[in-house]
Amino acid sequence: MKVSVYIPTRNRLDLLQRAVESVLAQSHDDFEVIVVNDASTDGTRAYLDALAASDARVTAIHNDTSGGAPAARNKAILRASGYFVTGLDDDDYFHPERLKSLVTYWDVLVQAGERFSCLYTQDVVVGRGKEFATRRAGSVSADQMFTANLVGNQIFAPRQTFVDAGLFDEGMPAWQDLDFYMRVLMTHGPGRLLDAGLYYFLDAPRPDRITKASREKIMAAYLRMSSKYPDKPSALRQRLFLQVFSKVYGFRPRPRDIAHFFSLGFDPMSALKLVALMLGLRRPLGR
Repeated sequence: MKVSVYIPTRNRLDLLQRAVESVLAQSHDDFEVIVVNDASTDGTRAYLDALAASDARVTAIHNDTSGGAPAARNKAILRASGYFVTGLDDDDYFHPERLKSLVTYWDVLVQAGERFSCLYTQDVVVGRGKEFATRRAGSVSADQMFTANLVGNQIFAPRQTFVDAGLFDEGMPAWQDLDFYMRVLMTHGPGRLLDAGLYYFLDAPRPDRITKASREKIMAAYLRMSSKYPDKPSALRQRLFLQVFSKVYGFRPRPRDIAHFFSLGFDPMSALKLVALMLGLRRPLGR
């Protein structure tokens, strides 16, 4: 079956070329790659136009003004003609067997009568010396995503699943993946792991990474996302709030954060984690 791969990009021509080439080198031959150039000024337009003219599998979409990554992803998904859709960030790249493995494993699970919404894989993290692979769990439910994004930054699913879940929220200042994938799992059921390192994730210092985002931006993302789930149990709402203080951001709870936490209710495990965060610890007390 045909797979549509979307790539949003802005002013990363050298990295984008590697990303696109990794898609064009896939062993699965029924695919298209849709690159949304979000108002780049570094030669990206010329590169994509030349590539699209020479390779019918490539579609280039150019934005005259930047609309952000979520809007770029949505534009590509709506243009996609494949049965399946998956994404690739412009600074990452695919293993040559990624698409073939995902399509094959999807068929295996369907034939076995499994109920699931999407597939995700392990990442191979590169860019800070020694490479290492993630250790994600075999399945993830929507409720588990209130604790952390256990899926990663890409999923593989039918295009209709993306549409049914409402696409990416273009108003989210951060946490766009967490927000969208949670809605996918709520709409169509748990995600399932293809336990192989088929996605190369570049973890290198960069000023535009979400991990460098301001405290205000992360808090705004939390508030927007939490407003969508006012009826969820207090334990889940508290766990979502604690994601603001993930170790990747380095923020510690302030007095008003503590007050907000307890306004959501009381969950003993979440409260224990809050105390650990207040003390500057990165593991809950007692572990």
